[in-house]
Amino acid sequence: MPLGGGNKCGCCSKTVYFAEEVLCGGRSYHRSCFLCRVCGKNLDSTTVAVHDEEVYCKACYGKKYGPKGYGYGQGAGTLSMDKGEHLGIKPEETAPHRPTTNANPSRLAQKFGGSDKCHRCGKAVYAAEKVIGAGSSWHRIGCFTCATCGKSLESTTLADKDGEIYCKSCYGKQFGPKGFGYGLGAGALSHTQ
Repeated sequence: MPLGGGNKCGCCSKTVYFAEEVLCGGRSYHRSCFLCRVCGKNLDSTTVAVHDEEVYCKACYGKKYGPKGYGYGQGAGTLSMDKGEHLGIKPEETAPHRPTTNANPSRLAQKFGGSDKCHRCGKAVYAAEKVIGAGSSWHRIGCFTCATCGKSLESTTLADKDGEIYCKSCYGKQFGPKGFGYGLGAGALSHTQ
């Protein structure tokens, strides 16, 4: 501790006395100086984010240093187009997109550059809608259904044969044992003439 009674404030460089000291990231601050560097909001241990010895509220930190693009909105399912210019945050310039010139990319590049194809409809299946069943990718809604009756399936209600998926009931009717004594109900006998 230097002479003068306390550490130096990380913001104003004046002496910070014990009664007004806030510690963050190994530095001392006056309570009145412990503010977001962008919006000026008062901070505490639950709302602070530190970057290069500068303190920010979590919202401004996210706008300035967090992920950018579609799906990174602020609220419940919102899309925020706010880049923070009104808070003094300068958006980064991005380089223009240049498609690959490689005419024959490797299988690995094809795998990570694109997406799987749905076994039922043949369209692209992205991670958020993807279900794997019978060794293939399927759209969760619309395609991951029984081939016979169209009932929606889950991993516990799935049976497969020759790459096609069925509900357990239809699978039993089509591919299960046949004959006298193999009824569908709880121990029921079935006799047809």
